[in-house]
Amino acid sequence: MRSVFAVLLAVLTTFVAPAANAEEAAYPNRPIKILIAFPVGGLLDVVSRVVGEKMSSLLGQQMVIEARPGAGGTLATAAVAHAEPDGYTLMMINDNHALNPSVFKNIPYDSIKDFAPIGFVGSAPLLLVVNAGVPARNVKELVALAKEKSLTYGSVGIGSASHLAGEMFTAAAGITMQHVPYRGGAPALNDLIAGHINSQLMSAVIGLPQIEAGKLRALAVAAKSRLEVLPDVPTLAQAGYPVEAAYWFGLVAPAGTPAAILGKLDKTLAEVLAMPEVKKRLSDMGAVVTPLGPHRFGDYIRSEITKWADVIAKNNVKFE
Repeated sequence: MRSVFAVLLAVLTTFVAPAANAEEAAYPNRPIKILIAFPVGGLLDVVSRVVGEKMSSLLGQQMVIEARPGAGGTLATAAVAHAEPDGYTLMMINDNHALNPSVFKNIPYDSIKDFAPIGFVGSAPLLLVVNAGVPARNVKELVALAKEKSLTYGSVGIGSASHLAGEMFTAAAGITMQHVPYRGGAPALNDLIAGHINSQLMSAVIGLPQIEAGKLRALAVAAKSRLEVLPDVPTLAQAGYPVEAAYWFGLVAPAGTPAAILGKLDKTLAEVLAMPEVKKRLSDMGAVVTPLGPHRFGDYIRSEITKWADVIAKNNVKFE
């Protein structure tokens, strides 16, 4: 009986394995979807389109960017975690991927086990920005103003890097500012420009055009060094408040995606990030391209989960 089963298994393997290998070799033969967890017009959307456009050219198939915001990014992330691991559903994850295990008690996926890292793209240091109508020309003036009157700061959502950076800044400055969460960078930016909120820690990628237009004023950057695109804007540490925070972004696939497909995507992404025009386009917007392969990206995700859990505990941040 065992010999019969062995023969059947050998026959099945003979037909199934070549078919699978042929399908992987032909990959991709239809459009590839990249999900993002925040609305169109925000940082992730902009970065994904820059990267996706070039990957499309190299792979010969369209990379379709699909925004699926909601629930702090967990809706889109769960959809990718449970998608068919065939290389046709990917996700450009961001810092929320590392934050959400500490923010939500029961998320419907495992941030490590349910995903296969493809490659880290880079990051965008956060800028402390105010509406042009706020009478503060620098960070110390903003702190003094916050001690005199009630001020607000916006974020891309509860538990986001912009939310926690705001908590760290106000704690370092010894002030209180009301947090106003939004469902993404674009709606938060619109309300900041309109004066509905006073300030925000945001990426230069979406804030720079409004800063250059005089609608917003950049007071400091939450990074180790100043941004090339805003050389006159000091770091928060230079202003007396050593806070560092950034959005980051990288490409992942569902766990179980064949190694051959992951390898092709990793190689393609690396080629795109090495293109001078891509580096320039992203750096001109205030993003820093820092390519990492699958293994180092996986290590980075794990380190970020630990880091933000410590920040949340240290600052006693509540998410009710």
